[in-house]
Amino acid sequence: MKKLLIGLVAVLALAGIGIWQFGGTSQAAPNVAFTTISGQKTSLEDLRGKVVLVKFWATSCVTCIAQMPDMIANYDALSSKGYETIAVAMQYDPPNYVLNYAETRKLPFPVVIDAQGELAKAFGDVKLTPTAFLIDKQGHIIKRYLGNYDKTAFLTTVNKALAS
Repeated sequence: MKKLLIGLVAVLALAGIGIWQFGGTSQAAPNVAFTTISGQKTSLEDLRGKVVLVKFWATSCVTCIAQMPDMIANYDALSSKGYETIAVAMQYDPPNYVLNYAETRKLPFPVVIDAQGELAKAFGDVKLTPTAFLIDKQGHIIKRYLGNYDKTAFLTTVNKALAS
């Protein structure tokens, strides 16, 4: 009976984490600073007034790489309307791989290497890639994404956030 109770508590705790991690919410995004691979510095505070996608990824992540063409297309189509993307490479990703990928693919958005894992920790200790956070103009997380996502629903959410 005790094992059953412990198991039930563990399942409920994990379910609660899942709801927090992937459900829609208006939780404030952490006010973190980013230094891009080209040395530019910005923070989420600096990006207030824009809709921002913070995407945790890795060069070794097949799904991340498969999503890059859509990320580029979305950025190209929406950046003039106030949309920003920040691609955050995970701590374990070799910096030279990230730099090579960004340069050879001519990524048009800022690319950051989370060398100390501080950005992943600030966003709830991100461990899995791809994990993305869509942040509204006021700096609130409006949606979290893990893995593949519905492209149409994503663009609908982004456009709604841009319009508000």
